[in-house]
Amino acid sequence: GKIFLTAGLGGMSGAQPKAGNIAGCITIAAEVNSKAATKRHEQGWVDVLIDNMDDLIIRVKQAQQTNEVVSIAYIGNIVEIWERFDKENIFIHVGSDQTSLHIPWTGGYYPVDISYEESNRLIREEPEVFTNI
Repeated sequence: GKIFLTAGLGGMSGAQPKAGNIAGCITIAAEVNSKAATKRHEQGWVDVLIDNMDDLIIRVKQAQQTNEVVSIAYIGNIVEIWERFDKENIFIHVGSDQTSLHIPWTGGYYPVDISYEESNRLIREEPEVFTNI
């Protein structure tokens, strides 16, 4: 029933969700790019694909109750999970990251209140605006 929360299912594929399964955790991998999350699910790197926070809460609580080992790709921003799990009193045992946060100009950083598509547009067309977000 321990929760491992991470972000990023893009270029480094699904190594963290697979490692979470091996370690016996409930792994949640947040990914803002729906195509990347769907691809990793189709490839078998993650067991479940969810795009709705309420569904994620239900699924995680279900897995905790049954001590299920499962990896879940959540299409959305990891910040949404941290904030909602805090409100729901769901304890995250281990937090990690597999994004390219260190290189924000290539899509390594996505602000929580701006869509994936809009963030990419700002990076390309209005980098000075993106810098101030």
